Amino acid sequence: MTSSGTNPPRDPLRAVGRTAMERTAVDSEAMERAAVTPAWELLLPAASAPVRQRGRALQSALREAVRTGRLPAGTRLPASRALAADLGVSRGLVTEAYEQLTAESYLRAGRGAGTWVSGAVRPADGGARDLSAGRPAVRVDFRPGTPDLSLFPRAAWSAAHRAVLDRVPHHTLGYPDPRGLPELRVALASLLTRRRGVVADPERVVVCSGVAQATTLLGFVLRARGATAVGVEDPGSAEHTSLFASAGLTALPLPLDTEGLAMGPLLRSGVRAVVTTPAHQFPTGIAYSAERRRALLDWARDTSGVIMEDDYDGDFRYDRAPVGALQGLDPEHVVHSGSVSKSLAPGLRLGWLVPPVSMTDEIVERKRTMDLGNPVLDQAVLARFIDGGGYDRHLRRCQRAYRERRDALIRALDGHFPGTEVSGIAAGLHLIARMPGRYGPTAPFLRRASEAGIALRPLSTAPVDGPDDRGVCLVLGYAHLAPAALSDGVRLLSEATRAGR
Repeated sequence: MTSSGTNPPRDPLRAVGRTAMERTAVDSEAMERAAVTPAWELLLPAASAPVRQRGRALQSALREAVRTGRLPAGTRLPASRALAADLGVSRGLVTEAYEQLTAESYLRAGRGAGTWVSGAVRPADGGARDLSAGRPAVRVDFRPGTPDLSLFPRAAWSAAHRAVLDRVPHHTLGYPDPRGLPELRVALASLLTRRRGVVADPERVVVCSGVAQATTLLGFVLRARGATAVGVEDPGSAEHTSLFASAGLTALPLPLDTEGLAMGPLLRSGVRAVVTTPAHQFPTGIAYSAERRRALLDWARDTSGVIMEDDYDGDFRYDRAPVGALQGLDPEHVVHSGSVSKSLAPGLRLGWLVPPVSMTDEIVERKRTMDLGNPVLDQAVLARFIDGGGYDRHLRRCQRAYRERRDALIRALDGHFPGTEVSGIAAGLHLIARMPGRYGPTAPFLRRASEAGIALRPLSTAPVDGPDDRGVCLVLGYAHLAPAALSDGVRLLSEATRAGR
């Protein structure tokens, strides 16, 4: 019986003293909670989620902790009441999470034995990895192939994206036409006709994930028609070998001369399909002569052959208007391909293919079975960007910047490597620099540059360090480097290679 005015104690254990068994039980629970502190620390962000989402967030966080191995198999989890108190949530949420993950085999529980992390889950091996080839960190990177990504028109692209989201009809978000969004095919047909002289019916334009997919699509169709090999330029893009191999074709290297693909080796090869870069050959930088373009078309007509025209940077010509596309001269023997990889950004993965009428249905069917078409919203944004004039404005901006950078690189080469011969037309994103013999052989030059943190690409990907290899011939990319960076880079290259001579 209590005295008047005195409230009974809230904790009888504290009022009358704990028995030895009770003290042991309480101490055991405290030790258990202390031992699993890392568990509730992993779950704290989930506990602060909005009330309606808290239970699902708690389950997801606990599941991820087990899956990644942060809570390894055999770990005993705290009692539901203790964990709820630590996290500041209801015991029911913790109990529900334990039950759900036990049902999924992430946890195991036994009557009176507590809750443990199951051994049924194999922890992930470090999460997602970037599997792209990437480029190692270097002081100066002169390797070709990349535009200046800082020039990407973010504001205009964002405005086009917002407009598309506001206005795109719901039905457009269904499975797309494998040829591509009609609005984009119309916009591309108009653009290619106006800027490159392509004969482009929107019904024949096929939107692709860049020229790489366009090449693969053509390869599959050629293989289905009985082809076993495709001629490719030598030197040329190293990607053609693997792309055609994926379609079951052999890439047959064919040499170049000063006018383009040499006709003699092509005629003797027996191939009925060839890949070319006639507007600005990669990597030599030459433009196919008018005579060679005519000879190639005659070959295609005489053999019922196919010419794939890779117009990878046809919009960038600095000394005159760009030469029109080869496809415009014979759209039934030339497959035209291009992309925004050099004009906007390669990460957009948007390109196009304009096949002959006789190939269109086969190309479209192969595209359908390959991926069911490209993302609709990305296509809609590009269509609006083109139709609104943003693409043309961006090209003009890039042309001014890249012409300035090409001139800056040539001046730097003249100053630090006097006697260097720059070849190739004033176009694109790279040039060829052939240095005097005193800078050779190639292999030691490249080694000294690499040791100084300067990334280079020789014209030959397999340079020969022999008695006849006295000069150094480089493919120098300039579009992604500011004029000052180009000047500094050439100076550093001169210092590095001069020190070794």
